[in-house]
Amino acid sequence: MSFIIYPAIDIRGGKCVRLLQGDYSQETVYGDSPLEMAKQWMAQGAEWVHLVDLDGAKAGKPINDEVVLEIARTLDVPVQIGGGLRRMEDVDRYIGGGVSRVILGTAAIQDQPFAEQVLAKYGDKVAIGIDARNGYVATHGWLETSEVTAEELAKVLIGKGAETFIYTDISRDGTLEGPNTEGIVQLAKATGKNVIASGGVSVQEDILELARYAKDGVGGAIVGKALYTDRIQLTNAIEKVREVV
Repeated sequence: MSFIIYPAIDIRGGKCVRLLQGDYSQETVYGDSPLEMAKQWMAQGAEWVHLVDLDGAKAGKPINDEVVLEIARTLDVPVQIGGGLRRMEDVDRYIGGGVSRVILGTAAIQDQPFAEQVLAKYGDKVAIGIDARNGYVATHGWLETSEVTAEELAKVLIGKGAETFIYTDISRDGTLEGPNTEGIVQLAKATGKNVIASGGVSVQEDILELARYAKDGVGGAIVGKALYTDRIQLTNAIEKVREVV
């Protein structure tokens, strides 16, 4: 199984930003142009780019969709997008506009008929974003916590056709404290599906540690702050992963 490093571009107000643990009041701006940032990661060898519409996650509908579609049209590598996808017409517009994978988060819990409909129509072009706080799934841009565990949600959605999950431990996100490798590997083994790790990656060894579990279904890692603060050099990290996997 392959292991892909996904550079993260979080978009808020049309700019490239990072939040600390999903807190909209703790924002750092890393660039005025998400498109230029995406081009930069592609030039450094990115095989995929991970986009998040932070305004969309909060509003419950795409807000930075024009920016997202411009990136999808411009890049020579696939992109995935999450944030505010709760209607089929928005999913259709993204997939039709060149986005390779859409990420369902809140909708996967609160509107399972919609999630089933998207999975039935687009299959492997869909990832389920499971954002967990103490093992329980968080929704609405991490502003609310449900009573459903990550594993419970994953198993229900596998029955509806889900093949890819993005697992975020909110307590680690933006902290550079290292990923929750145990929780990620546990979810991959329990589901038998492709699980992409998100949150907490701080040094190259964090990525390599996750990559060692590629055979167990850990299919990649989303990396944000560590790239923007130069703690991880993308080109070198990709080369090192290829030696491990």
